[in-house]
Order: sequence, then structure tokens, then C-alpha cells
Amino acid sequence: MKKVGLYFGTFNPIHIGHLAIANHLVENSDLEEVWLVVTPHNPHKKKKTLLEDTHRYRMVEIALEDYPKLKASKIEFGLPQPNYTVITLAHLSEKHPNLDFCLIMGQDNLQSFHKWKNYEMILNQHHIYVYPRIYKDQKKSTQNFELENHKKIHQLDAPIMEISSTFIRNALKNKKNIQPLLPYNVWLYLDEMNFYK
Repeated sequence: MKKVGLYFGTFNPIHIGHLAIANHLVENSDLEEVWLVVTPHNPHKKKKTLLEDTHRYRMVEIALEDYPKLKASKIEFGLPQPNYTVITLAHLSEKHPNLDFCLIMGQDNLQSFHKWKNYEMILNQHHIYVYPRIYKDQKKSTQNFELENHKKIHQLDAPIMEISSTFIRNALKNKKNIQPLLPYNVWLYLDEMNFYK
């Protein structure tokens, strides 16, 4: 069964940090493909800072043009909002019974994973690949300790990417040159559309 990693994000916009992590996983783990799943609207983020779904999806598509093992997915665009990861996973597994879907998340998300809707069901049915992140609240609870040592959770030795989409949006607003932080085609698209300015 082909293993496919699902890397969720608003990708607002996608940047070289996202690409580096996705590519590192597909080249250095048993994942054969990584799908970058563009989330339409995260209930924890203010909608007004989000570019339209179609634009964010288009930027992911053009960012991945030279990476055959990386794919853009808009699977969540057709699901009722606000959506939960457990529902997306069920939907994908039903649609692609021949694929083994795994979840990709940052170390910071693993800390709050026990608060996710039906997290036990996710763990029961899917492997989770965790990449390192530097984050503020690194306190270890027993819950986290159990999760980090769970047989379905794989801690990865991946590069730590400390670039954020927020930093990029603010820099663009302040007329800074952030071209090196974006895939070239994405930078051209943003520039042409005059986004985040």
C-alpha cells in the first residue's frame, strides 16, 4: 500500500520552509508522496488575513510544479466548515482505499494533539510523522510523554524551519524584499496579483 503523508496548512502563502519540510519527508522517510492539503478556514485563525482559498491553492500548485512526489490537495474545500482532520481523513480513506494516509505535524501541534476531535481514532487508524519545531511552551505533560512514545508516532530528524507566513505577509506589507523566502513562481504570482500589500 502506497504511503501518503498529509501536510495540512493555510499556506498563506506557501514558502520555502513548507517546501523544504515536505520534500525532506518524501526523500528521507517511507512516505512515497506528500500531499499539501490547503485548509479553507481554520477556526482558530482570523479569516480576514486569509487570501481566498483558490489563490492559496493555486500558489501551492505552482510551488510544486518541479516536485513530482509532492501534490496540492483541495479536498477540504468541499467539506462542511468548520472541518476537523478526522473527517478529512475518513473522506480521503474512503475515496482512495488503496492509499495509506499518514498525518504530518510539527512538534508544537503534537503538544495539543490530545485536544483534537477524536484524536484516539486518528491514532488508531493513521501513523503520525512529527517534524521538529522551536516553540514557546515546551513543557512536558504525561499526556505528551505518552503520545511521543506511541508506536504510531514517528519523530523525524528534519531541518528546523523558522520561517512563518505571518512574517512574509508583514514584510510584503512593509515593502521588504522577501523573494528568497518564496518559490520563484509564487513570488511572481504574489507580485503580479499585488497580494498582502
